[in-house]
Amino acid sequence: MKTQNVFTVAIIIALGGFLFGYDIAMMSGTTSQLEQTFSLDSFWLGFTVAVAILGTIVGTLIIGKPAEKFGRRRSLIVLSGLFALSTLGSATAMNWEVLLIFRFITGVLLGCISVVTPMFIAEISPAKQRGQLVLLNQFFVVTAIFMAFVVNYFLAQVFGSSSWRWMIGVEAVPASLFFLLLFLVPESPRWLVNQNQVDEALVVFKRIQAENPENEVAIVKKSVEQELKLGHGKLFVRENRYPIIFAILIAAFNQLAGINAIMIYAPRVFEMAGFGTDAALLQSISIGATNLLFTFIALFLIDRYGRRTLLMAGSVGMVFFLGMLSKAFFTNNFSELGGYGVMIYLMGFIAFFAFSQGAVLWVFISEIFPNKVRSKGQALGTFTHWIMAAALIWGFPIFAEMPGIGGGPSFAFFAVMMVLHFFFAWKVIPETKGKSLEEIQLELTKRSQSSN
Repeated sequence: MKTQNVFTVAIIIALGGFLFGYDIAMMSGTTSQLEQTFSLDSFWLGFTVAVAILGTIVGTLIIGKPAEKFGRRRSLIVLSGLFALSTLGSATAMNWEVLLIFRFITGVLLGCISVVTPMFIAEISPAKQRGQLVLLNQFFVVTAIFMAFVVNYFLAQVFGSSSWRWMIGVEAVPASLFFLLLFLVPESPRWLVNQNQVDEALVVFKRIQAENPENEVAIVKKSVEQELKLGHGKLFVRENRYPIIFAILIAAFNQLAGINAIMIYAPRVFEMAGFGTDAALLQSISIGATNLLFTFIALFLIDRYGRRTLLMAGSVGMVFFLGMLSKAFFTNNFSELGGYGVMIYLMGFIAFFAFSQGAVLWVFISEIFPNKVRSKGQALGTFTHWIMAAALIWGFPIFAEMPGIGGGPSFAFFAVMMVLHFFFAWKVIPETKGKSLEEIQLELTKRSQSSN
């Protein structure tokens, strides 16, 4: 029988995260050109950037049933192929309205991919490696963010005012590669058990070299049978109350750190601090590199120290650096640390975010829901994440440029939210490291029943 290392399979699936990250960061290099090309004010520029996020929200709402019906692998194959086509449509758009339509479609596809990818990896991963393997998704997200900043800078040098088309169009390359590589991976064994394809699931567990394939199938089958007895075909039932609460809150706090607003508008933040456009783009590369480095570090920490420890440590660092950014903008003093204060504070914030919230979010959400409703639960968490992101991405340039508000209060708000996040991580959520998905499910079900 042909065998595959589960790490190799996870890497291929995690390329979905690459598309996700590249698209987020790529738009940061287009904002000034889109503003000039289509004569947009701050409101409509924010909408142009956020329309893909609005599409992402729609995608998270519609993918649950198709992913359950057609499987994780087939869903990603279709989605990646359509994504490649939609990026070419955006790149060749002849007017603003057409650009909006294709960016919205791209967003829908990204929303679907962002739900299926971490869930698929979690379902093929052994308990002891699951945190690291699911985190590969986020590692590819931040790798893509860094690459997008670098590619944007060089495309801007070569193509000037028309470089925004190239920035968007180049996304078709990784999307096409992802499409082709997906034909090499097996279907999720847990999805196969859900579909009563037990023999096929056993073949997949053997193919990815599970320690005890027969036992894995037996455990998953027993879990599915228990879910059916409890009526777990539905997400919003009493037994799922804690996974639902945890998924919504951790996704909301992820965005209330301000991460996507800061990432997308990083060049703009530097311009607000007095740097020229080229210098702002170059400094954005340093932000991407910091994100990549500390996400890589998290790969070796998440299964050793656990999810809660990383979240609490990250909260402390983010509060400090967001507070320093707020102080710089409140006092309008950008000469600290030799004039590089804003850049250093942003890099510090990104570092603490990357190894905490950035690393833990998709791992945690992919772990806490029962097998029968995992796709719906993943969709709920992703929906919450992106509806918060849309509001912040659309609103940040408006509030940050308002004379009465500006950068100071904006960063102060994010800092206060991270204080609340610290207590959420400390007092509310459970630790999931080293436990099988079925063990986590049993613990949370008991917790829900004991609180009745």
